[in-house]
Amino acid sequence: MITPALFPSGSAANSWWREGVLYQVYVRSFADSNGDGVGDLAGLTERLDHLAWLGVDGVWLSPTMPSPNADWGYDVADYTDVDAEVGTLADLDRLIAEAGRREMRVLLDLVPNHTSDRHPWFLDARAARGAARRDWYVWADPGAGGGPPNDWTSVFDGPAWTLDTATGQYYLHQFLAEQPDLNWWNDEVRDEFDGILRFWFERGVAGFRIDVAHSIVKDPELQSLDTHPGVHGVLRRWRKLADAEEPRRILLGETHVREVERMAAFYGTGEDELHLAFNFPFVYADFDARLADVVAETEALLPQTAWPVWTGSNHDAGRFPSRWCDRDEARTRLALMALLTLRGTPVLYFGDEIGMTEAELRPEDLRDPVGLRRWPEDPGRDPMRTPMQWSGADGAGFTEPGAVPWLPLGNHRACNVEEQRDDPASVLSFTRKLIGLRRRSADLRSGAYEPLNAPRGTWAWRRGGSVVVALNLSDQEARVQGVEGTVAASTSPDGRSHGVSGALTLGAWEGVVVENASP
Repeated sequence: MITPALFPSGSAANSWWREGVLYQVYVRSFADSNGDGVGDLAGLTERLDHLAWLGVDGVWLSPTMPSPNADWGYDVADYTDVDAEVGTLADLDRLIAEAGRREMRVLLDLVPNHTSDRHPWFLDARAARGAARRDWYVWADPGAGGGPPNDWTSVFDGPAWTLDTATGQYYLHQFLAEQPDLNWWNDEVRDEFDGILRFWFERGVAGFRIDVAHSIVKDPELQSLDTHPGVHGVLRRWRKLADAEEPRRILLGETHVREVERMAAFYGTGEDELHLAFNFPFVYADFDARLADVVAETEALLPQTAWPVWTGSNHDAGRFPSRWCDRDEARTRLALMALLTLRGTPVLYFGDEIGMTEAELRPEDLRDPVGLRRWPEDPGRDPMRTPMQWSGADGAGFTEPGAVPWLPLGNHRACNVEEQRDDPASVLSFTRKLIGLRRRSADLRSGAYEPLNAPRGTWAWRRGGSVVVALNLSDQEARVQGVEGTVAASTSPDGRSHGVSGALTLGAWEGVVVENASP
């Protein structure tokens, strides 16, 4: 358990997530402590010093709960335990305590939309139509001709319904047939999850990233699989639970919608639903100056007290050095500068700090059900989930030399933590510098965002009263007028340390942070 000394109370403890940096760990791919090729909680604990050195404030873990791994942890078979392949409850307790000693918090991944088909709840539910937990899931009679109740399709292809032949009804699954959807209109389901949240809060968990947060409540008339307004009632209920804790716990939602207006709605008033909602319109935008439009729309539509969250990579969407930056280091540095200087909470995906790119895998390497179904048109999500590249040695520092990692290694000999850590010109050193700059600058942590006039192909903004950030997202040199101050950070590996007076000249794909900037 986390002790009060390691998890302080008060206003600072309740605002850490607004001013800090979050870091997503895909646990199976981060650090393997026992040489079985699978990352685990003990391995993550051994690597916490890297995250503390980098300047991370909170660590979000991919699912750690027991699972048959049909969808690699996102098919949960027990919500109050740890999967044996990644560790034990004692390992998680130790991780939370060790993170606390380094002034970092731990967030878990909560999967409330569906369970595993091997969860005891579903085993009971499918035993008979009159089973005690039958109504905990979404069931429907066959449609015309005995087929599925409607034409809904799974995110993972094919019908979103599977027939349970023993009881003669179909059950709903937005994802795999092994992931039956829960019925969130059932009060017993809601009460059960209240207990699950409290269980983890009592163990010192700082909050949750909520999987499929936008879509857990289904239309009771089965007319539409789109977001149902009923989801907001669930989020308000959980917000009360989180805010009742001291210090407050946080709720970070996977709000996988493509419109900023719809994303903003999951903040409620700004005080009563999610603390943070992932901005997928930003994630899926092209990496050019039009990103400014997404940020401006977000700033305009969020409730007054709401706080944005920015990320470029995750375990589903891909790695931004590949998807946004075409594996180009200059563009990767620009992306990192944007993420770490915008108003809001940045979330880095493991490996972002070294510019880690997606791996090129063979069909026989694939483990992801998406890739297995869609190859060769779509390799799925495995290329973005390959092990962390700690060193250029055999095993990449992820696992023991000679061990077989659960997914193949990427380009670890060319890109790794060990070689970048002591190189002041490396992407890792640049990332750490930006996080350090953010930590010492109140304007970068909490100052207002004000877009500035800038030439075509560039994006510039002011943070608070003393910082200007300017990015040249083009192949041409550009000049941003009216900037005065001192360059505090530059994407150029050679750096800059001079003053700016009147005009700021940026090379192609260059960005700078100017401090003590005046209009």
